[in-house]
Amino acid sequence: MLRVKLILEYDGSNYVGWQRQNNGKSIQGEIEKSLVQIFNEHIELTVAGRTDAGVHAFGQVAHFDLKKKVIDEKKIYKAINYFLKQNNNKITVLSSKFVNQEFHSRFSVKRKIYLYRIHNRETNSHLLSKRVWFVPQKITLVKMRRASKYLIGKHDFNAFRSSGCQAKQTLRTIDDISIEKENDCIEIRVKGKSFMHNQVRIIVGTLIKVGMNKLSELCVKNIINSKNRNKAGPTAPAEGLYLEKIVY
Repeated sequence: MLRVKLILEYDGSNYVGWQRQNNGKSIQGEIEKSLVQIFNEHIELTVAGRTDAGVHAFGQVAHFDLKKKVIDEKKIYKAINYFLKQNNNKITVLSSKFVNQEFHSRFSVKRKIYLYRIHNRETNSHLLSKRVWFVPQKITLVKMRRASKYLIGKHDFNAFRSSGCQAKQTLRTIDDISIEKENDCIEIRVKGKSFMHNQVRIIVGTLIKVGMNKLSELCVKNIINSKNRNKAGPTAPAEGLYLEKIVY
């Protein structure tokens, strides 16, 4: 068997998310359709991390297995892109490479980097529609940065996951959170090995409430200790979230 590693980017606006579903177009489903056209057989993709509906990616990673070498590794991504374009998809495979069978797009991950973008000015931008979370209120970054320090490290993040999250274990480690602003755009990067459903978006929603002076900085520590989802901030919209990079 030959294992093929793909790196891809996509605009998730008009998809039901990564995972193949019956109620609409998915990233996985569209790529697998292309693989059928190339290899004339159903091939299932394994992904580093499933993204929700509306979430984007700059550096998503997936892999699949081939029974035999029937095409040059560097031609695979070009062939996939050809068929993706034919079906009017906003998905681009950036590279394809044969890798060792020990490589696993999900289980070999050392760190994931998520980027969340907030457009922070008084007026909305049609140019950034479905690419950012538009927040017109004044936001104090210094308070957000101080509050974010309570989130770094290993904690029980039960208060920062969706009610429908199926993770059996709620201990997670966040390696770093950075918050920067350039012009009118706030960029929040959250780094860690693994995250629960909506964890990054709830972290962002909570930190924004701190930045708006609706929560104190110390409240973030208390929310973690409470393990209560109702104590944390709102789930930030999917459109501002990007899976930026996966480190192996």
